[in-house]
Amino acid sequence: MNRAQLLACPECDLLQHDAPLPRPRKALCARCGAVLYQRARGGLERTLALTVTALVLLALANAFPILTLELQDERTTATLAGAAAALWSQGMPLVAMLVLFMALVMPLAELAALAYLLVPLARGSRAPGFGTVFRLLQFASRWGTVEVFVLGALVSLVKLGHVADVEPGVALGSYGALMLVMAAIEASFDPRELWSRRARAAMLGSPSGSPDRSGIAGPTSSRRWRSTCRRTHCRSCTRARSSARRKTPS
Repeated sequence: MNRAQLLACPECDLLQHDAPLPRPRKALCARCGAVLYQRARGGLERTLALTVTALVLLALANAFPILTLELQDERTTATLAGAAAALWSQGMPLVAMLVLFMALVMPLAELAALAYLLVPLARGSRAPGFGTVFRLLQFASRWGTVEVFVLGALVSLVKLGHVADVEPGVALGSYGALMLVMAAIEASFDPRELWSRRARAAMLGSPSGSPDRSGIAGPTSSRRWRSTCRRTHCRSCTRARSSARRKTPS
């Protein structure tokens, strides 16, 4: 039995075989009925669009101030980098590095890894170092805590409102939108579909960087490519046919 076709239920730990069913599909556990995974049509394309949106929001969140504080006719703006620098100057370097690591570095690493994996698939090729970047994606997704940062900023905004005039900045709204977009990415991203598309791109033998006009390789586009491939007699098919003839008994 192929290990890649085995599924473990997250609720009851039942090990099951993944049957090839048409998409869109929803796989349920045979014992407890828990959802093993759910695939929607165009899931990776949606994930790629959301990833680009999240990168734009993350850039806005770090280019503009989080809030503006006005106290005794003095107006001060606070950014994420400025907050980390203030923590460092007050003798809390570990806290400053932790804020930058979890609110900037890890979300950026997660989004960059997603874009690195999905953009070549959209062009009909596969990215080099696919497995390493995927492991980085899994690591970054566990440590990125944008929602915790947004919650902390909102609590600070409410508490500071009693002693000064506080105005939320563009960055705070961008971080709030980024939190929602990251949740949508997690809901639409299917790692099994990602590896399946990567395997199809490897089977087609598309060189890195060469565009495929059919978009992200799917079942329909794969059949169209293979039919064209038989007409043009590509080198891979010639090797496959010659190998089949050698195995056929005379």
